[in-house]
Amino acid sequence: MTATANHTTTGWKVSAPGTRAVRPVLALIVLCLAEMLVLLDNAIVNVALPSMSTALQGSFSSLQWIVDAYVLTFAGLLLAFGHLGDRYGRRKVMVIGLVGVGVMSLAGAFVGGIGQIIAVRAGMGVFAAAVFPATLALLTGLFSDPRARAAAIAAWTAMAGVAIALGPTVGGWLLEHFSWRSVFWINVPLAAALVVAALLLVPESRAPHSGPLDVLGIVLSLSGITALVWAIIEAPHNGWTSQVTLTGYGVALACLALFVWRELKAPYPVLNLRLLTNRRFSFPALSITVAYFSMFGFLFLITQYFQGVREYRPLEFGLRSLPFALSVGLAAPIAVLLAQRFGTTAVIVTGLLILAVGMYIAGQVTIDSPYVGTVLISMVLMGLGLAIVQGPATEAIMSAVPEDEVGAGAGVNDTTREVGGALGVAVLGSIVASTYKTQIWPIVDKIPDTLANATDKEFMRQTAMSIIGLREKQQGSMFAPQIEGIITNMKVAVLDGFHIASYVTVGAVLVCAVVVAIALPWRRDAAQRSMLLGWADKPKEPESTRM
Repeated sequence: MTATANHTTTGWKVSAPGTRAVRPVLALIVLCLAEMLVLLDNAIVNVALPSMSTALQGSFSSLQWIVDAYVLTFAGLLLAFGHLGDRYGRRKVMVIGLVGVGVMSLAGAFVGGIGQIIAVRAGMGVFAAAVFPATLALLTGLFSDPRARAAAIAAWTAMAGVAIALGPTVGGWLLEHFSWRSVFWINVPLAAALVVAALLLVPESRAPHSGPLDVLGIVLSLSGITALVWAIIEAPHNGWTSQVTLTGYGVALACLALFVWRELKAPYPVLNLRLLTNRRFSFPALSITVAYFSMFGFLFLITQYFQGVREYRPLEFGLRSLPFALSVGLAAPIAVLLAQRFGTTAVIVTGLLILAVGMYIAGQVTIDSPYVGTVLISMVLMGLGLAIVQGPATEAIMSAVPEDEVGAGAGVNDTTREVGGALGVAVLGSIVASTYKTQIWPIVDKIPDTLANATDKEFMRQTAMSIIGLREKQQGSMFAPQIEGIITNMKVAVLDGFHIASYVTVGAVLVCAVVVAIALPWRRDAAQRSMLLGWADKPKEPESTRM
């Protein structure tokens, strides 16, 4: 028997075999903290990239892989774990994920090479994929009243801003006092505490009906995304039109085409492509993908700017990144309320336009730009734009998904974020790497051995992320003035790449804004307005709004 408790006064619902109802606010806090752990890890690791580069002498592409190894396995398995949660229990899958994140973090604290770190990060992404969709699916099941659910989703999206705020600051503090290994250690007690809290406070839930897991669909989607990101990240080294790169693109296209074919034929697809025919699902999902493409790429690039070009210490970087994070945290809940009043389309399009302006301003940054000025304005606008897009878009996606598929729907919502983020790091990072290689490598190759040995030259080839390490190696050297001139050239090359990447991002965001403005309905139908005001429970979408 399944015990179900419905309370229309608070708008919460609990369905859990053999368990008693719990207060939904406490459960919501646990779910938001579990979400924060997953997002916090990536933000902290971004701050540690220069320290890892210096300590382990990693190349620029290896730093991209430290970020994207996590994001790829995360993105590739979100749909699968969303379905497993629907079938076997969302809390159970989330707890397994939290345990796995803790174990892999413990392993990361002991590894000693770039390849091992990349492998650990990939493992962490696997278990993070079990946590993330479960948090949103459990939240959606807890709050049945539309207004309460919208408020809970707003809190869930605002937690992304909190994680982004804490990540650089906490990571900076850890690196000021401990080694880069501390960014892994911090996850272990957090994961353990959340496992206990989830078992005590979060009720179990699962879908009443579920089919077999689409293993082939999972393999094809993961293979396609991985091949695409690999080809982009390695393109600066292999050549953008080389046979190796083109082969990678071909494999990615073939896998993704087979994935679409498989999902259209499978009786229980891992991704229900027919959901994409619902404009209220597909275009908010597109908006989130593009917004996270911008955000992940921006954070990856701004890390280089603060720690490479400006040479800030990790804690200085963390403190200076707070305005971006606080903008996300403050604007997310407000954006959901604005969407209820003015419509999802108007708010999403506004958020995309703010993102475009913010990234354009970021592209005007120079070596000597003051922090209170171009840098700060671009960060605040980027944070506001991301928050204004993601809250209403997430609420629209989850409202369009049937209740017995909320885990799968949460997986789709989260997958769009992570695929966009992986592509943002890959595409924008590779643009910077290509620009840097074109401008700096010829200069480095001409440096006589009497001025710099092979190790110094290798440092110089690794973009501005290695400037601090290079300067430390040359401290007191008679050739320090010559090296200083080369360091200036390194900074200029990185910023030139940053400028090109920002214009690519602006173009992508503006195209998305136009598409959403044209294709997504601007007004809510009467049934939706009734639902948000609590006048109806299950509105039916009229034929006029269906694709």
